[in-house]
Amino acid sequence: MADATSFMRSLCMGEVDPTLVSPFPKIDAGEKETLETVLGSLRQLMGSHQEDFVTWDREGQFSKEFIEELKEFGLFSLVIPEDSGGLGLGNAAYSRTLQELARFDAATAVTVGAHSSIGMRGLLLFGTDQQKEAYLEKLATGELIAAFCLTESGSGSDAASLTTKAEKDGDDWILNGEKIWITDGEIADFFTVFARTSAPGEKRKISAFIVTRAMLGVSHGPHEDKMGIRACPTNTLTFENVRVPADHLLGEEGKGFKVAMNILNSGRSGLGGGSVGGMKRLIELATAQANGRQQFDRKISEFGLIKKKVGDMVVDCYAAESVVSLVAGMSDSGSSDYAIEAAISKVFATEALYRAADEALQIAGGNGFMREFPYEQVMRDTRINRIFEGTNDILRLFIALNGFDDVGKSLKQVSSSMKGAFDDPIKGFGVMRDYALRRASIATGIGKDKHSLSGLAPELHAQVAIFDYGTRQLATVADKLLRKHGKKIIERQLATARMADMMIDLFVLAAVLSRVSDRISSEGSPAVQQELAIAQAFAHRVERCIERNSQELDKNSDDAIKSIADHAFEREKFAFDTL
Repeated sequence: MADATSFMRSLCMGEVDPTLVSPFPKIDAGEKETLETVLGSLRQLMGSHQEDFVTWDREGQFSKEFIEELKEFGLFSLVIPEDSGGLGLGNAAYSRTLQELARFDAATAVTVGAHSSIGMRGLLLFGTDQQKEAYLEKLATGELIAAFCLTESGSGSDAASLTTKAEKDGDDWILNGEKIWITDGEIADFFTVFARTSAPGEKRKISAFIVTRAMLGVSHGPHEDKMGIRACPTNTLTFENVRVPADHLLGEEGKGFKVAMNILNSGRSGLGGGSVGGMKRLIELATAQANGRQQFDRKISEFGLIKKKVGDMVVDCYAAESVVSLVAGMSDSGSSDYAIEAAISKVFATEALYRAADEALQIAGGNGFMREFPYEQVMRDTRINRIFEGTNDILRLFIALNGFDDVGKSLKQVSSSMKGAFDDPIKGFGVMRDYALRRASIATGIGKDKHSLSGLAPELHAQVAIFDYGTRQLATVADKLLRKHGKKIIERQLATARMADMMIDLFVLAAVLSRVSDRISSEGSPAVQQELAIAQAFAHRVERCIERNSQELDKNSDDAIKSIADHAFEREKFAFDTL
């Protein structure tokens, strides 16, 4: 998989590069052997604590002995290179490991994932040789556990509004501020901290620093009492006049936002893998429940409405695993432009998991509401996934606005050529001609090779046609929105979110079709009939969603909804009581 432009940015222009999603990525044989050993040990460890996970959830804290077991089993060394004492897993194998952890306990998956996905990921991506030599071996053994320190009370999704600051004192930095909701905060000794480093009057700049517990002035608050993943330690961290040596700057000064975004993009396969693992467990619970419960002298698994719930759960899980695996493959291949795709995998997988938790609880009926059964804890544990590592609402805007990028440049070029048409009529005509031909090609399907997900198994012809139709609709919508709103598109959040949903659907569909095509090539179509059925069902779902979102761009109740919301904001209550 070559390092090329983003698959989704090109798709918003109506252009498809099948080589970016096919062949479907695989874990190589050597790494697969290591992974199988890791998974075997992990099942042994986690299986021995099945009842403890419920106890620790009720108590709101892991035992210290369990944290030590995680260290001994090497679960903090997963992505650290072998020459630094780690297992050296790529993102695909790492995601599969987090998947297995989450099948047993979400809080454990988050505790381990926060260390590897984001806590020390910046060191791997941006650390100097000296920094890596100083810390990687200790991070691999768990002697140091890492935490990611970005969020503040006044800056959740708005990282640019950080108040934590680092000021130069000679060659060193003096760090002051407070970070909230830090996963692993009380057990970590290594922190990736983001702070403002701009001088008064300068444009606001953010830098990243390596900070350790041993530095004077570092402290944590009490264990947070949370709705879900309760055993996973979460704390406030305070930095009071902490002297940070100059060589603890992570990456370039003033480039901390880039560091943070790269960490989050690179680590998304961990959260995605955990979501897939949770879904697989829920499918196991739901199918056993439906086969074991009878109503009207029949197993409820025989009822169409129950089949619909379970069928949708399986389709969602297959789709989520496909898109998470594809993004992990992009990362492992060395691609540098997959931020949109990584965000899509996070949004889709976490929302699919929450739907699965809701439906599994529904299938369990009254039992699902009782604490003696696992459903209520799973429901609580899954809710956070749509919030942390970037809320899904903000990520939808990120997905669409980044997707507009090349479309906007194309329209800007057209606009400029029109203004200068009399100065250079040949150039102006050429730009307008290229734009008109691209629009015509998208609308009619002429020049289809450039606008089609070609090269997949012929058994998927109907589903590829749906993808191609969706691509034309997406490109039309992107062009239409930018011509209508221009730079003000950033203010049209409801329209932007609809475009994001179209992008999410199409990229996940591409991942599903690539995976099923690969399975047909290796196993033959008779052996993968159920996977073909999954592709068919998911493609039809995407087709309906594309049509709905396209239509709602012109005919919607957006203004009415916003007016109703403003009415509620003014009164801060429901103002339509009948008495």
